[in-house]
Amino acid sequence: MFKALAFSGLLLISSPDFGPSEEMFDELKTAPTEEEANDIALDIWASWMESGSAAADLVMERAVQAQAFGELDHARALYDRVIAIQPDYAEAWNRRATVFLAQENYSEALRDVNEALRLEPRHFGAWGGLGAVLERLGSEDEAISAYEKALEIYPLFPSAKRGISRIRRDREGRPV
Repeated sequence: MFKALAFSGLLLISSPDFGPSEEMFDELKTAPTEEEANDIALDIWASWMESGSAAADLVMERAVQAQAFGELDHARALYDRVIAIQPDYAEAWNRRATVFLAQENYSEALRDVNEALRLEPRHFGAWGGLGAVLERLGSEDEAISAYEKALEIYPLFPSAKRGISRIRRDREGRPV
């Protein structure tokens, strides 16, 4: 019995803990400059890129490359594979949502970004993506709320700040 307990304890000790730490998010909230905040955000994003599966990570790397080269259908197919391997991997859902957004497939983008947020509620990029989808759908108040949620997590998040400014600027130009 002792061997079984010792072995199970070893498994608990050696199991990796993936994802960003609370300290990283605390630093992100209090970063004094956009440059420092961006560096911390990149560290958080790097930790989100680790799924816990070498196979999923390899396919994910290829999907990100395909997306960067504008090969959206290929990237989506690769993200599909990553999600099949690691269905609880929030970043794969988030990345696939960005592909759907680029393809103007808003219903699929909403589904995926919501799944990413269910899995990782602190995902400021997913909150920003939700804001972008809602903005394109004309749901401006909801888009502002999503951008504001991103700013609660990452107060100096440039794309969320730009999204809110864009909506407010567009509203000011409309007749009442």
